[in-house]
Amino acid sequence: MIQPGLMLTTEAIRRQLAAMPHDLYCLRLIHRQTHRPFPGERVWTTDQLLRPATIRFLRARNRDGFDIYIRPDAWDQNAGYVLVDLDRADTNVVDRMRRNGHQPCLVLQTSPGHWQAWVRVAISGLELSIATAVARQLAHLYGGDPASADGHHLGRLAGFTNQKPSRRLHCGFAPWVKIVHARAGLAYNADALIQSARNGWRPVSAGYAHGGFAAPISAAAATAIYQDCLQRWHIRERFHRPDWSIVDLWVARRLLSERIPAAQVEAILQLASPRFPRRHGNPQDYLRRTVARAAFPPIGGTV
Repeated sequence: MIQPGLMLTTEAIRRQLAAMPHDLYCLRLIHRQTHRPFPGERVWTTDQLLRPATIRFLRARNRDGFDIYIRPDAWDQNAGYVLVDLDRADTNVVDRMRRNGHQPCLVLQTSPGHWQAWVRVAISGLELSIATAVARQLAHLYGGDPASADGHHLGRLAGFTNQKPSRRLHCGFAPWVKIVHARAGLAYNADALIQSARNGWRPVSAGYAHGGFAAPISAAAATAIYQDCLQRWHIRERFHRPDWSIVDLWVARRLLSERIPAAQVEAILQLASPRFPRRHGNPQDYLRRTVARAAFPPIGGTV
């Protein structure tokens, strides 16, 4: 007898595993009310996960109130995939990730208005500390949940319901975890993310380090921040030949409004402003004057 629900769940699992291929997967079932994990085998192959008996078992536990979580497993390492929990991000965030070369291989809608994105940053195993630093970079850049930014975090498995009470629909039912995008592949700028993590990446808004100097920022992180401003304001669409000095001022004003230290703002402009230093005779004086001017309110409104 054909069971439509079983077929739909099987197809959803198949698509998710195809988008993030790996030899083994860690599966965890957490009861929503008691927060206790379901006992049993936790590491599965693709064939094991796609068996009808396995899927029937998972669907039954989901109906019993268990949330179903998964991640590619590499024992004490990261398998090359990091999760970005976009619960609080804006609706255009996935497009920005693609434009910045951080395109996800999988995007899930865990409930209406809430997403999770998996980004593949390495072909083989990755040190857990490096994967955690990469996850924190991506969470910082795209408004992801920092509490979920670590190299061993699990994400939801498509084809099952989200049992979190706050995610219930108006009718009272639990929402289904749905696939929004699924396409296997390595993020274009994965190498830059990993290199930045190995160089000791820290959030740009971390403030001053000891001695009064700003915390270091990588060229990749600075470029992502600057490009995000350009995309938000549609600079290249609005201006055929932008005056980058004016754009630098707008970017500096935006970053200062977010309480990013002036030295950090200067570093971002120096690393990410197009073709910098261009024709500036004294680049450091230009940066200092631009940031100083940005500290004053704009005349005639914002961008």
